[in-house]
Amino acid sequence: MKAQPSGNCGAIKRVVIVDDSRLQRRILASHLTKLGMSVVEADNGDDALAICAADMPDLAISDWMMPGMNGLEFCRKFRDLPEFGYFILLTSKSEKDEVAEGLDAGADDFLTKPVNADELRARISAGERILSMHRELTKKNTMLTEALRKLQCFYDSIDRDLIQAKTIQESLVPESTAMFGRSRVDLLLKPCGHIGGDLVGMFSPQDDQVGFFSIDVSGHGITSAMMTARLGGYLSSSFHDQNVAMERQADGRFTLRPPEDVAAQLNARIVADKGIEEYFTMVYATVDLTTGKVRMVRAGHPHPLLIHADGSAEFIGDGSLPIGLMPDAHYVSTEFDMAPGDRLLAYSDGFTECRVHGGKYLDDSGLLDIVRACQQIHPGRAFLDELYASLFTLMDSSLEGLEDDVSAAMFEFFPG
Repeated sequence: MKAQPSGNCGAIKRVVIVDDSRLQRRILASHLTKLGMSVVEADNGDDALAICAADMPDLAISDWMMPGMNGLEFCRKFRDLPEFGYFILLTSKSEKDEVAEGLDAGADDFLTKPVNADELRARISAGERILSMHRELTKKNTMLTEALRKLQCFYDSIDRDLIQAKTIQESLVPESTAMFGRSRVDLLLKPCGHIGGDLVGMFSPQDDQVGFFSIDVSGHGITSAMMTARLGGYLSSSFHDQNVAMERQADGRFTLRPPEDVAAQLNARIVADKGIEEYFTMVYATVDLTTGKVRMVRAGHPHPLLIHADGSAEFIGDGSLPIGLMPDAHYVSTEFDMAPGDRLLAYSDGFTECRVHGGKYLDDSGLLDIVRACQQIHPGRAFLDELYASLFTLMDSSLEGLEDDVSAAMFEFFPG
């Protein structure tokens, strides 16, 4: 083996020549050194492979026919090395099938013996272009890999934050079922992602009254979830003095405000906050647990469904504007009576606007169908769970999951 002085050239600076003919190696080395390249010689494939494994050359020129490891075998092992180098196969063969065999082995180019200096220079120029492109691509891939690594770190950080945010949002609905005498309220909240823009809740400041709500904030994701967190504070079941739906009486006890007043107060607060573009729809109802009288406001939310004890059902409630759209919005309540065994279901449009088989929306009629199929299920929580499971059964198979948050609040009346 013999090394020649280093020179100055393009992408190809270091060359390994592999040939069992010393004369052939000398001729090639002379041409290459004139081109300013550093040359290392080897007279067999094993030695050449060891040289390349220790310090990968930019270019390997190997004879095809050699004792021991021939040029094709050396080329295959050269290609198995972790780094990339350009490979020229030196041969007297020129038949197409033999050229194809060399390409299959991993050769980039061919030179026929005896080697012409101008042809050698042209082949090396072609190799430099390819080697430069490969190195540029490798550099960009490295940069891309690093960028993806950083993005993954950011994603992992955001994911951890979202998981924590989900825990916080779940705390806004501390219980999904509560009994009020013999009556009960059941809640369902299923975000389409880690966090969502739906909120359900209930509270009862006195033994003879209960309030419950279903809210759907516009949009999705973090901004909607932040709004639900804020609304959860406005409608807290734990801190009556902070709940805008309650007012303190002269005797110090709390009572429920009329639903239309609650909607107006929430609207005034949301509209007054500059920079907030989100609005929300809501159904909020209060019930006299002794008489079954309901007073309910529907602010842009889907019509609640009154499911009678005999199995019949009807959509109910006058409509008002969503909350947070206009400063002078006017809200009105609907009043009606519930009979023992009746259920009042308030739900988000995640139900009716769910795409089912064929790409159509479930809509009101589809909701009625699954309600009728589930209505014999007791207790109320099991009814809501079955309603949700039925929605998944009907969902369009092309969907990977929910496209919108799904939520519901259901009151079931039994006096006494």
